[in-house]
Amino acid sequence: MKQRIAQFTRHLRIGLLAGSLVVAGATMAFTSRDNGNQARITPVRLVVDDSSPERNGQFTTSFAPVVKKVAPSVVQVNVSSKARIAEHPDLPFNDPLFRRFFGDQFHGQQRRGTQQAPRRGQGSGVVVTKEGYILTNNHVVDGADEVTVVLHDRREFNARVIGKDPKTDIAVLKIEADNLPYLPLANSDKIEIGDIVLAVGNPFGIGQTVTMGIISATGRGNMGIDYEDFIQTDAAINPGNSGGALVDAQGRLIGINTAILSRSGGNQGIGFSVPVNLARNVMESLVQDGRVVRGYVGIAIQDLNPALAEQFNVKQTSGALISEVKENAPAAKAGLQIGDVVVQWNGADIRDSRQLKLQVAQTRPNQKATVKVMRDGKAKTVSITPKELPGSEVASKSSSREDSSANTLRGVEVGDIDIAARSHLRLPANMKGALVTVVDGDSAAFAAGLRDNDVILEINRKAVKSAAEAIDLGKTVKTSKVLLRVWSNGGTRYIAVDESNTADKLG
Repeated sequence: MKQRIAQFTRHLRIGLLAGSLVVAGATMAFTSRDNGNQARITPVRLVVDDSSPERNGQFTTSFAPVVKKVAPSVVQVNVSSKARIAEHPDLPFNDPLFRRFFGDQFHGQQRRGTQQAPRRGQGSGVVVTKEGYILTNNHVVDGADEVTVVLHDRREFNARVIGKDPKTDIAVLKIEADNLPYLPLANSDKIEIGDIVLAVGNPFGIGQTVTMGIISATGRGNMGIDYEDFIQTDAAINPGNSGGALVDAQGRLIGINTAILSRSGGNQGIGFSVPVNLARNVMESLVQDGRVVRGYVGIAIQDLNPALAEQFNVKQTSGALISEVKENAPAAKAGLQIGDVVVQWNGADIRDSRQLKLQVAQTRPNQKATVKVMRDGKAKTVSITPKELPGSEVASKSSSREDSSANTLRGVEVGDIDIAARSHLRLPANMKGALVTVVDGDSAAFAAGLRDNDVILEINRKAVKSAAEAIDLGKTVKTSKVLLRVWSNGGTRYIAVDESNTADKLG
C-alpha cells in the first residue's frame, strides 16, 4: 500500500513516497523521552557548508566520485506496526456531533468492527551526524511500533524516533553508533533552477539507487501540508525514496525527498524535496526542545493579485497582504495594520503568503525580527518580537519494543489543543488539557472507556494543561493503574485504567 497525499488535480495525484507504510494520525505518544533503556539525547552537531554550488558551465563524464561519497550516508528505514483496531473515518458516527446523540458506546462498537493486520514498510533516511542522527519523512515512521535502520554496509540498528513533525513531513531518528559516515549540509537558499542534483534512496525496496536530474523549480507548495517550500526536480523519484537524499554535484545534502506528482503512482519527472534548511530547523528544534518551536505574530495573510495590488497602492504583486491583526498579539503591539503588505522579513524578500508563513515560523520566539511593509504606497519598517505559536506540535517519541514496557498509558497518543480542535469539538474557551488523538482498540485505556477526541484534564488527580505535561506526568506514574479525569461529549468523568492485564500483550 503506497501512501499518497489526499489531493487530486484532474488526473494527476501527489503521492508520498514510502512503500507499504503505516497510516496513523499520531501527534504525541505517551512514552518516555529518556529512560533506563535509552541513551541520553545528545546535541546535534551538523556540518554545514554555506558556499554556493560550483557553476562553471562544464558537464562531467561521471558522478561516481560523488556517489561514493554520498552512498554510505543514505540508509534504508524499515518500519512495522502491530495489529490495530481501525476506525472508519467516513462514517458520520465518528463526528463528535453525532456521538453526542448516538452515544460513545455505538462509536466504540464501530471501532471494534474492523481489525487491521500488522503492517510493514520501507523508506529511506540520511545520516547527518557521526553520532547517528538521521533525517527522514514523518510519513515513513508515523504509526510505527518498531523502526530499524540498515546501513550501506548492511549493519542493522534499532532506531528511536526522536521527534516527528507532520506540518513539514520531517522526522528525526537516532541510532546508537559512533563515527558513522554522514552528509554535510548545503545552504538550500543558494540553489538555483538548473543546478544538477542526484537523488539517492531505496525505491520499491530493491536496494540503494542513484538517479540524476536538475532542479526544475523552487518554492513549490500546495502539497497538502502546512509548511511548504519544496524543491522540484526531474531526478527519478519513486515510492520508497521517501526520506532519501537530494544532493548537489558536490555531494552536499540540499533536500529530503518526499513526494511525487504522477498519473501512475511512479516517477514522471516531477518530484519534490523538503529543503534542507527547513529540515535542519525542524530537526534542531525537535532535539533541543522536544517539540517544534515556531514563531507566531497573530496575523491573517493572503496573496496579492493585480487587482488587490492596485487597491492597496502597491506596484508589485509580490508580498503578503495582512487581512487581520489579532488583538494584543505581537503584530498588533508592533504596529502592523490590516491592509499592510509585508514585502520583507529580516531582510528576506517575501514572494507570497506561504513564504511569509515559513519565515515567521522559523523565527524563534522572543527573537526580534525586522519587517518591511508597504502602507498606503509608502515603505515602513517595524521591529516585531514573535511569541511561540499556540498549539505547536510536540515531538512524538519512540514506541519501539525495547522501551514500550516503560510507557504509561500504552496505545494512547495526544496533542495540544489548537484553535481548529477547540472549534470542531466545541471545547470551552478556557479548557486546558491534552487532546487524545489515537487510542489503540486493544489497549487498556480503550477498554476503560478513553476515546479519540477526549481531553485529559488530570492524571492521578494532578492537573494536565498540555500534551507536554501529560508526558511529564506519565513519567512519574510507577504503578500499572492510572486514574484519568477527562472531558468527553460535553461533560467530565473519571476513567480508571489498569495496564497490568495488557502489559504482556502490548510490550
